[in-house]
Amino acid sequence: MSSQDNNFNYKIIFAAMAAVIVGILIAFYYSYAQSKNQMIYLEEEKSLLVKDLTLMRAEVDRLSGLNEVNEIELQTSRFRVQQLLDSVGRLNFSITKLKETRKELRKLELRFDSLKLKNNFLRYNNSLLASKYDETLKRLEELRGRANSMQQTESLLRETNKELTKELKIKSYLKLQDAEGSGFRLRAGRPIKTNKASVIEKLRGCVTILSDPSSDGDIKVLYLQFLDPNMAVIEDNANIISVSGNTYSKKVEIVYTGKEISICDAITVPEGSLPEGIYTLNVFEDERLLASTEFQLK
Repeated sequence: MSSQDNNFNYKIIFAAMAAVIVGILIAFYYSYAQSKNQMIYLEEEKSLLVKDLTLMRAEVDRLSGLNEVNEIELQTSRFRVQQLLDSVGRLNFSITKLKETRKELRKLELRFDSLKLKNNFLRYNNSLLASKYDETLKRLEELRGRANSMQQTESLLRETNKELTKELKIKSYLKLQDAEGSGFRLRAGRPIKTNKASVIEKLRGCVTILSDPSSDGDIKVLYLQFLDPNMAVIEDNANIISVSGNTYSKKVEIVYTGKEISICDAITVPEGSLPEGIYTLNVFEDERLLASTEFQLK
């Protein structure tokens, strides 16, 4: 083989080696560019993921601060978010890992949407409960006010009853006897006793007040009540006395010094207005019946 052939072979080998080297350089450069682009993409995705996860962690902390959702769910979510943040921070994932992380992030977002709905529902219920609580407090205050008013009224009534009881215990009533009722007609202005009903113009009631050494000249009030055979109150010249819902025929005031005394008083009726029958005379002091008697008119 001549030297010229050898030189030609060397050139071919050198050209082939140069082509291989250029190919390797081109492949390395392409691989380097692709890796660089992928790194830039991953860095951008990392930044977005860190931002989303940070916002989600802040939302978890906010809901935890409100204490309005399930604590176990919050703890689980917080732990998972922190795991994702740690994983992203280490940047030890590929495109496949990135997709898995994004998928996990979407799940967490859906879960947090559910938690937010629960939170809104709980806040709405809390609002209703607060409104009912305020209404209940208002009603309790009204009931307390009524109870206090009733207690004051009851206390006042109790005091009044005590005073009335003391007054009743202290008050002493007159002692009466020999009550007598009778009828009279008038002749020349002079009263004449009679039991003939058709001519009677006056009905008279008499009673004896027994002595009471403890009396010191008090003014006493007696009420005479004449009842006809039908137990109706007989009027005094078309007038009657009404006291505390009770009806009387005549009011009699006397100064009682404690000595025994007989009193009489009469009422005027139209002549011929009284029917025959049994009549009743009742003698009251205040509202207490002290004496009663019956008499007959024919």
